[in-house]
Parts: sequence; C-alpha cells; structure tokens
Amino acid sequence: MYQIAFFDIDGTLVDPATGKISEKTALTLKRLREKGVRLCISTGRAPIGLPDISSLAFDAFCTFNGSLCFTADHVIHSTPISPQDVAQVLQNAAAIGRPVSVATRDRLSANGIEPDLADYYRLAELELRVDTDFDSACREDVYQIMLGCREADHPAILRNAPGVKIAVSWDRAVDVIPAGSGKGAAIAAVLRHFGLEASQALAFGDGMNDLDMLRAVGTGVAMGNAAEPLKAVADDVCGPVSEDGIYHYCLSHGLI
Repeated sequence: MYQIAFFDIDGTLVDPATGKISEKTALTLKRLREKGVRLCISTGRAPIGLPDISSLAFDAFCTFNGSLCFTADHVIHSTPISPQDVAQVLQNAAAIGRPVSVATRDRLSANGIEPDLADYYRLAELELRVDTDFDSACREDVYQIMLGCREADHPAILRNAPGVKIAVSWDRAVDVIPAGSGKGAAIAAVLRHFGLEASQALAFGDGMNDLDMLRAVGTGVAMGNAAEPLKAVADDVCGPVSEDGIYHYCLSHGLI
C-alpha cells in the first residue's frame, strides 16, 4: 500500500532516554526497505546533527524542518532564510536577552551560551560553543535559527520579520524557519521528486513541528509519547518510542 515512509528523529526513531534507535525500530526500517518502501528522514536537525544512520540506507533527508531536502546526490528543495530576516531575528533575540545559533548546511554557529539553548543542543547530542566566526556564518545561507525561549516570547522573536515562522518540537526552545518552509512543504517536494502521491506515503512523528508532516501524507501516525494536540489530528496513534511503537504498528498493520 505504501511506497514511501517519513520519520521524525527525536522522540520517534530515537528514544530520548537512550539517545539511540532500538534494535526493533532498526529492524522495522530494514523490513520496510526489503518490501520496496522508500525511507525518508524528516527532522528539525541540521545535516551535521543527524545520528549515525548510514547502515539504514535512507533515500532522502528533510532537514531544518524541511528547509533543506536532499538525496545522496541531489538537492530536492532548498529554502534559506533571507539575510534581512536573519538580521532582524538576531536583533529580536538580543532584545529579549537570548543568544542564538544559526544553522547553515555545513555548520552550527552560536553567538552565546545559556541553559535552554545548551540543553536543546544536547537533545541532538551536540555541545553548544560560542563561534568566534559567527558573523561569517550569518553571511552564508542560513536555513534555521535556534534559540531558547517560551511561548510568550514568540511574537517578540518574529517582530518585523515577515519571511519567517516558528517551528516547535520542545517547550524550552524554538526553530525559526522560512515562512514558506516546514515539513509538509518538504514532503510535497520529496513526493514530486519520486513521482508519488500523498496517498502512497506514511509518516511518524511526535512533536508539534510534525503536524504539517502528518497532514501531508496518506496516513499520519503520532507516537504514543506525542503531544496531545498532535494525536488529535493524526490518522492513527502507535505506542511510544520507548516501547518500540513503530515496530508494533507496522507489524500489526501487515507492513513488515
């Protein structure tokens, strides 16, 4: 029934408690591939922040919440933030006393350290460090800006920056991405690239930044550990990542 499957990483493929993909989840991916299903990552992480998944042979990667999508040899979709909006978001972040990390294709560059942003880095098993070459990174194509904040800070972060929006996967930090980007737009681009319809696609996610992804496919499945609003709009709900939810879902639905 399905020709392609999309997977978020943190809280979906990777159990935050262990920082790893379980053996049963890895087995699920292997069996899906054996049945001819294309496998795609859909994450807020940067390409350099992806876990070691080379042995799982994914067909495509949607990174930066969909702002940059690529295969091993082809860029499918690339939407960086405009330089004007980058400068404005940095100014807005400084006004609320928050350092930021800008993400280009090849590096993450931060202009300061504070607990929320440092812990956000740790979720991806990365260490936050101040980059003395931060200004240079800001002159590259910036696909995402990360900063610690709370929901009440969102309007201040977006002030006078009409070309960006906020994607949320964690309650203590945000990803600022292009307004025309997002996981849903990225999945549409990947489906066009492979000549597939949304009805042929399956997706698994757990965060509110996965909302557009679940809506962009024929069957969107929320993890058992997902945010309740995401479960409410998902087509189905599987078990939590800590209990191999993807494995048991695919097994019980005859997909593996």
